[in-house]
Amino acid sequence: MASDTPTKGQLERSLSQKVLALYRNQLGQQPSKVSCQLCDEKWIIILEDSLTPPEQILAQGGQEDLAEEVRTNLDDFMKPKLKSLVEEVSGVNVTDLLSDVTLESGLTGIIAMLEKTPMVRSTS
Repeated sequence: MASDTPTKGQLERSLSQKVLALYRNQLGQQPSKVSCQLCDEKWIIILEDSLTPPEQILAQGGQEDLAEEVRTNLDDFMKPKLKSLVEEVSGVNVTDLLSDVTLESGLTGIIAMLEKTPMVRSTS
């Protein structure tokens, strides 16, 4: 493989940084941490403290159903942007994107299914 081919770790760091920036730019709220793990033809992405302030207020005020509805709409808005971002970083088409959030913990889990495993440079 060419020396300009990124390592798995470089891809994971790049995607983490881009997801942080996407959430900050699109929602005005940046998760405290984004962890990305490339597992063959899957990306596993975990966002910590991913709830926006309005979602937090609704959930804490006993309006969990409304907070979940807001989150569902935000997820629907973000999915095409996340898909494009994953494809840009991976250089591989995304065939499916799954996501869910837990209001109690503020964790968001995303799984991006890829058409094939991205090319990465071996670190050994």
